Amino acid sequence: MSNFSTRAKLTTEFIGTLFLSLAVCTAAVLGTAEAHAPFAIASTLMVMIYAGGHISGAHYNPAVTVSIYLRGACEKSDLAPYIATQLAASTIGALIAVNVLVPESDVERLVLETGPAFTAELLFTFALAYVILNVATSETTEGNGFYGAAIALVVLAGALSVGSISGASFNPAVTVALIASDALSVEDSWIHFIPQLVGGCLAALAFKAQRV
Repeated sequence: MSNFSTRAKLTTEFIGTLFLSLAVCTAAVLGTAEAHAPFAIASTLMVMIYAGGHISGAHYNPAVTVSIYLRGACEKSDLAPYIATQLAASTIGALIAVNVLVPESDVERLVLETGPAFTAELLFTFALAYVILNVATSETTEGNGFYGAAIALVVLAGALSVGSISGASFNPAVTVALIASDALSVEDSWIHFIPQLVGGCLAALAFKAQRV
C-alpha cells in the first residue's frame, strides 16, 4: 500500500468510484451510450485506475478491497473506510446521473434469472479480482504499465459477455448504484452482492494457492 495519507486514499477511492458509477448509470442504465456502453464504462475505469492506482490502489470496488485484504496487500484499518467511501460515492454518482445529467428518463428495471445471473456475477467478479491481484499486487509484475488496461478489459469482456444476463456489475458499489438509480430492486440485489463477495474471496484463495 502507498505512503499517502488516509485522506488522500479515501478521496481517490471516492473520485474513482463516483465516475465509474456515473458512467454505468448514464451509459448503460439511462442508455446515453447505447450499444457502446461497455466501452464507455471500461474506459472510465481504466483511466481512473491509472489516475489513482499509485495513491489508493484504485480498488473502486468493495469485493476487490476484500480480495486484496485477504491477499495481504490492504491494511485492516483501511477495509471499512474504503468500503464505506466506495458505497457512498456510488450512490452519489447514481443520483447525479438520474437527477441531474439525464433527468426525467425512464429507467428499465433489470429482470434477473437467478441461476444464470448469480453464476455470471460470481465468475466475472472472480476473474476481475484474480486479474487485479496478479497484475496490481504481485511482486513478479510490479512496475508494469499494463495493469489498468488489463483490469478494464476484464470488465469490458464481462459486460459484452454477460451484460444481458446479470447486468454485468461485478462490484457491490456498482450494484448499490443500480439500486439507487432504480435499475435493480433491493429484493433482487442478493443475486449480485453474494456472488460478488464470494468471487472476490475465491480469487484471493486462488492467488495464494498458486504461490504455495
